[in-house]
Amino acid sequence: MAIVDRHGLPLAVYVARASPNEVRLIDATLAARFLAPYPTHLIGDRAYDSDLLDARLHQQYGIALIAHHKINRVRPVTQDGRALRRAKRRWVVERFFAWLHNSRRLVSRWERHVDNFLGMLQLACMRILLNRL
Repeated sequence: MAIVDRHGLPLAVYVARASPNEVRLIDATLAARFLAPYPTHLIGDRAYDSDLLDARLHQQYGIALIAHHKINRVRPVTQDGRALRRAKRRWVVERFFAWLHNSRRLVSRWERHVDNFLGMLQLACMRILLNRL
């Protein structure tokens, strides 16, 4: 999991096994952020469409969640078009992961232990930050 700013620079990264749902990892990813303040907006894909998650992020962290609604949504619509226009910039997150693929060690996952892999991931994030700042 990764949280990036509007320029694609990493704010937080978190590593977990492949089986948990991404929505369950939001708290741990926010706790592993590099900077002290929380982001004001969090853009996610359709998997993040949850009224409970939206309310929890707003109450605990003051974060406005922006996510397209699922096709099978039963409850009334909560997102308006103005907020969803920000979701068009989601390609910035994909660009960050493309930058991470410049690190061969992360792509092939040579590290056996999670702590070592997280260290290499944080090192790659530092390299991205130094190159872009």
